[in-house]
Amino acid sequence: MNAINILMLGGAKRVSIGQMFIDAGKKIGYNVQLFSYELSPNVPIASIAKVIIGKKWRDADVETDIINVCKQYDINILLPFVDGAIEVAARVSQVSGVFAPVSSPEVAATMFDKVIAEKAFREAGLPVPLSVDVRYPIIAKPRTGSASKGIVIINSQKDLDSIENPSNYLFQEYIAEREEYTVDCYADSLGRALAVVPRIRIEVVGGEVSRTATVDSPEIIEISRRAIDALNLRGAVTLQFLKDKTDDRLMLMEINPRLGGGVVCSVHAGADIPSLIIREYLQLPLEPMSYRTNVEIVRYFAEVVFTHSTTDNPR
Repeated sequence: MNAINILMLGGAKRVSIGQMFIDAGKKIGYNVQLFSYELSPNVPIASIAKVIIGKKWRDADVETDIINVCKQYDINILLPFVDGAIEVAARVSQVSGVFAPVSSPEVAATMFDKVIAEKAFREAGLPVPLSVDVRYPIIAKPRTGSASKGIVIINSQKDLDSIENPSNYLFQEYIAEREEYTVDCYADSLGRALAVVPRIRIEVVGGEVSRTATVDSPEIIEISRRAIDALNLRGAVTLQFLKDKTDDRLMLMEINPRLGGGVVCSVHAGADIPSLIIREYLQLPLEPMSYRTNVEIVRYFAEVVFTHSTTDNPR
């Protein structure tokens, strides 16, 4: 079979979605070979991919290093799986010509900063939480944070005054009674939203969904399409929404222009985003994908064993 080499940036734990890319290639007669750019060799993706030890996303020469990796392993597709790798992937694609289904570096930089992103959402007329002059409690989010790390709930002026370097945070109203939704999208190079799949976040562990199910929500789909158009989003896009259960307000919280960890649910529901990515790389015809509602996944722990140099212990 013809070969397609995919380099995952920070694919560490994304074994399921990696396998979906392998399966998507097989459907059209291609042998997908996976590589993953990591800081450690002992990551789960090593069970199905060749791990390449690389640099940190903020290192000055990380883009040059990834370009060299792409040349060495004849990489065809570049996929970021963590926020810090999105802009890196976009710039590497511009310089090297390797296909990366991501937004422009400028859009990626905007979405990476929650304060700048919220301003862009407001200017585009997208619904967002109240951000100033609101009653306590309010929520403070690190403006370049991810996976809910560093978030602080502020219940008083004293709490607010205790925040160090407040310019490093986005402040918004805190929605206590809420439902959380994620939308997995894919927009081709022309900006056509070929997949838009909303799912409810039922259980979350460490900022990442562990139980999720697809839902039917025309409102979420419509806002997501508006966001893709207004913000010039391309490639894989993950949008995060909150719904205030007290008044049914739907609010866009953030956008990560990459594949989300729970995208496997949308693929199981029929929106085969890995196939869209491979077909776009191959310049094959692309058609919008529908999905089935009420498809639920529950994620679980599994083990990948790495055998290090040891001696037998007879005891």
